Amino acid sequence: MTRRLALNRFISGTRRRTAAGIGAAVVAVALVGTACSPVEPAGGDNPTSGQSSAGQDVFGEAADAAQVKQGGTLTVALSADPDKLDPTLSRSLYSRYVFHTMCEKLYDLGPDAKLVPQLATALPTISPDGLSLTIPLKEGVKFADGGTFDSNAVKISLNRDLTLAGSARKSELGPVTSIETPDPKTVVIKLSKPFAPLAAALADRAGMVLSPAAVAKLGANFSSAPVCVGPFKFASRVAQNSIKVVKDPQYYDAAKVHLDAIEYRIITDSSIRSANLKSGDAQVADSLSSQDAPTLQKDDSVSVLQSQSLGYQGLTINVGNANGVGNPMKPLDTPIAKDPKVRQALALAIDREALVKSIFNGLNTVACSPISPKSEFTSDAAQVCPAHDPAKAKQLLADAGVTTPYKVEMVTSNNPDSLRLAQALQGMVKDAGFDLVIKPVEYAALLDQQDRGDFELLQLGWSGRVDPDANIYNFVGTTGSQNVSGYSNPALDKLLTDARQSTDQAERVKLYGQVTTLLQQDDPIIYMYRQRNLTGVSKKLLGIQVYPDGVIRTAFAGFAK
Repeated sequence: MTRRLALNRFISGTRRRTAAGIGAAVVAVALVGTACSPVEPAGGDNPTSGQSSAGQDVFGEAADAAQVKQGGTLTVALSADPDKLDPTLSRSLYSRYVFHTMCEKLYDLGPDAKLVPQLATALPTISPDGLSLTIPLKEGVKFADGGTFDSNAVKISLNRDLTLAGSARKSELGPVTSIETPDPKTVVIKLSKPFAPLAAALADRAGMVLSPAAVAKLGANFSSAPVCVGPFKFASRVAQNSIKVVKDPQYYDAAKVHLDAIEYRIITDSSIRSANLKSGDAQVADSLSSQDAPTLQKDDSVSVLQSQSLGYQGLTINVGNANGVGNPMKPLDTPIAKDPKVRQALALAIDREALVKSIFNGLNTVACSPISPKSEFTSDAAQVCPAHDPAKAKQLLADAGVTTPYKVEMVTSNNPDSLRLAQALQGMVKDAGFDLVIKPVEYAALLDQQDRGDFELLQLGWSGRVDPDANIYNFVGTTGSQNVSGYSNPALDKLLTDARQSTDQAERVKLYGQVTTLLQQDDPIIYMYRQRNLTGVSKKLLGIQVYPDGVIRTAFAGFAK
């Protein structure tokens, strides 16, 4: 006998490996007394209405087909160049924007952050022992290359996630032992142990299904010409410049697709993105600066969508990534790598409240853990936040035998917003005895350096997932696919494994509280704040939506008649 678990109880509430997307026209010396305007209320409380009070979510609305034109090219101004357009290898939120248009998943999220079927036809049926998930699939679906979507394609994609060298998806899929295909419209995933986060993982890149023909032809170079099922198909890419997708006439729901094409233009400077939006050269701009958002909200030609991230922004410390992520760890011989007291001192040196209020214009919120307070897995223990205490930080450095000022190099993205944040941190931690040296690099180089372990301290974030496992295990679990810190703690591994295998929500809440306590003792990642997703949209465009996962949904938009 089988039973269907209430899968959505495991989820409710994307670590964006991206540089901080919100900055301010201030540097460290201006932390106090900065005259920044808050984002102003636009009225109303409906998160789908396009209007809200300050701090409230505005997700946008689906387009009414009667109100949109057919055709046209949408231009999206992106704040960074996506990394590889390969769902198995990708690590950036920006790639998820593009995947949304051309690589559908077994499941998706609705605006309420609940799972909904996409290429599946229903939520999985889970066996009583929790070791088997049966997923029914859509029929009559074609890949962009004309190939047939079926259970074998799902099997090939999942096996690729589990086995491809450098896969960022492997640990997201947990203890999968095999994928069975009893018929073309049914896939059965077998597990060695129960794994509560699996269905939620299939609502992101791990659940994207690739064309078997393209996988066979391109192998690890799939990103050079990605082929999936989606409203649009890949057309072209110019590195550091643009990506273009065009409408796929073979898409099973093509009648709902209004645009001819979408072009993503890489514009790293937030003020230039905003200028392009106001001039009409772009109709959508991601990661608005908290300095630009108030002005844009006053512009009659623009709407600002906003939502609180489920992820975090933080500092990753290299404690054992000496050989590249995925290779054997090796303790590094630097004070900040080998002594938790030094990392704790850095955490205490950061005045998160000042960052949020002054640098981020009050839009972001303080974060000291990977558990969002909006998650149904939060607890008091998960939200404990050590107070800013430079005196105690100095004492910890002294206890660790570190001579001050202690010089630490921090790699960060070279876009203006990230540099402002870096400069603010540089001035902030100086009082506690740290000499922060800023090493700005391009975003793609930043991702490469973190994977190779070529850093001491690195500023990045994670846009968050609805199940907390996907915000923690991958990054601090010993076998995590994206454990670029090179951190390993058997006690933490046990807590995370127990939380993965439990189907009791209260038990999982308790375990994630204990996880937070351990992470704050070891500090392989220093959590700083949760970013507010701010997206600018031309009012000439209808149907743009941004859900709590932070992904800008453009596929079914259209220009207003």
